[in-house]
Amino acid sequence: MTAGGPISAFVLGWAGVIPFAALSLAAVLGVPVPVPAEAALLAYGAAILSFMGGAQWGVAMRAPDGFDRGWTGYAVSVVPALLAWAGLLVTGRAGLGLLIAGFAGLLAYDLWTIRQGYAPGWYATLRWQLTSAVVLLLGLALIAG
Repeated sequence: MTAGGPISAFVLGWAGVIPFAALSLAAVLGVPVPVPAEAALLAYGAAILSFMGGAQWGVAMRAPDGFDRGWTGYAVSVVPALLAWAGLLVTGRAGLGLLIAGFAGLLAYDLWTIRQGYAPGWYATLRWQLTSAVVLLLGLALIAG
């Protein structure tokens, strides 16, 4: 357990940051990769942002009756996938900017759900760490682009 949470969540979460780091570094340094690093970074970021949004669907299903299960949690779970898709459509720096906004916005909502008791407290530590790393890495690629 790390910060009160399962070690597996922390290890696998940080493993998911590795492609962000590798692709951002490739984009910044102009390292040749089989596909353009920025495009690969956008695709991976879109997949992860969509996955993270989906976690809120699970939170909404398990939330107590006082939680607005009709719209709020479910809607929030879909918005990251839509932002990710839009990021793939616009590509380039605009796409990276949409991913950054999506990760930051979802972090804010995740922290709210944690404060409300809908998700475990250890998840806040994990989300802060991972989202900070991802936003920093996407930001580096955006600046370099």
